Amino acid sequence: MTMTEQAAPVALPDRRTLPAEEQHATELAFLAAHDDGPRPPGWALTPRAVVTFVCGSGGEPLELPGSRRAKGGGDGDGGAVPPARLAITPKFVGERSLVERCVVTLAGERGLLLVGEPGTAKSMLSELLAAAVCGTSALTVQGTAGTTEDAFRYGWNYALLLAQGPSRQALVDSPVLAAMRAGQVVRIEEITRCLPEVQDALVSILSDRRLSVPELAGTPDALTAATPGFTVIATANLRDRGVSEMSAALKRRFNFETVAPIADPVAEAALVRGQATAVVRRAGAAFGVDDAVLDALVTVFRDLRSGRSAEGWDVERPGTVMSTAEAVQVAASLGVAAAYLPGGDVLDLVPGHLLGVVRKDDPADHARLLGYWDGPVRRRAEDGSAMWRRLWDLRESLR
Repeated sequence: MTMTEQAAPVALPDRRTLPAEEQHATELAFLAAHDDGPRPPGWALTPRAVVTFVCGSGGEPLELPGSRRAKGGGDGDGGAVPPARLAITPKFVGERSLVERCVVTLAGERGLLLVGEPGTAKSMLSELLAAAVCGTSALTVQGTAGTTEDAFRYGWNYALLLAQGPSRQALVDSPVLAAMRAGQVVRIEEITRCLPEVQDALVSILSDRRLSVPELAGTPDALTAATPGFTVIATANLRDRGVSEMSAALKRRFNFETVAPIADPVAEAALVRGQATAVVRRAGAAFGVDDAVLDALVTVFRDLRSGRSAEGWDVERPGTVMSTAEAVQVAASLGVAAAYLPGGDVLDLVPGHLLGVVRKDDPADHARLLGYWDGPVRRRAEDGSAMWRRLWDLRESLR
């Protein structure tokens, strides 16, 4: 059988991933026209509309009032008028109250720090909030051990600096300074991976909302005051290795919000399927993994993450974080294998991929995964589940 006889190729987007403001441009334009209530200075949407954008409209389509159907911003396609009715899709799986607290923090121009275990969608939430509040999520600093103060303050075009000395033309704005000038949101990813002395460059920016350039003293550009709307969203994996402790002074300038793992197993399974489907489509294939296999995969991750099975059996937790993001990657790998390397049952691949996840940090996690197989997997197999019986039969592939 030829490739053309097997399946039609999946159409790929011009760009593999889009920022939130482009991916959801129609919804943002609709919400801007739908809710014309009071907005904090510089905001593209009302706080209520920001929450709706992130959490969705509950499956119910919203309708533009008649007087505003011909108004509103463009939807990213030549400034087209937003539709008259639109259901806003939920984009973040978590507590609505968490999102509301985040929005209130940003409206009060206070720094927001999203903390939690890796893989809990902190970065995605920060991107969604930035896109909804100011229309762009592009002003971003990626924190690493090599990040310098220039990423938070400013740098120089050294060719111009040598040619004409310190000047506004030679100054290179950091994403933070650019956000201050424009009254927008700046995102700082993995802030605790930056060295403490680099982190503390934010202290005066968050408290005084000004940034001075001593090299330009005596000129109008020596001091930049934040335009209304400027604020900072940072994320931190406080459990990760390589974390630098934040100073007390910097902590006081942030509101901390903990993004917890997804509590609802049905919602987590749906998210894993949706995200894995998108990954496989970007790989040029259709997603062909059965729901039953995904449900079993998500169950394993939830059991190992919590240290307790859904039936109430104790489980020894591995040292690595069994996050939803890791579950998505395993599901995507199963989907790619099913599409491009067909042959056999995709369920047979699950133990090997799980072993690849748990071996990332602690070699002893291998034994913990075997213990899980000897516990909940065996008990479910004995209860008559064909799915779990097959997984139990695959125990030897874990050795």
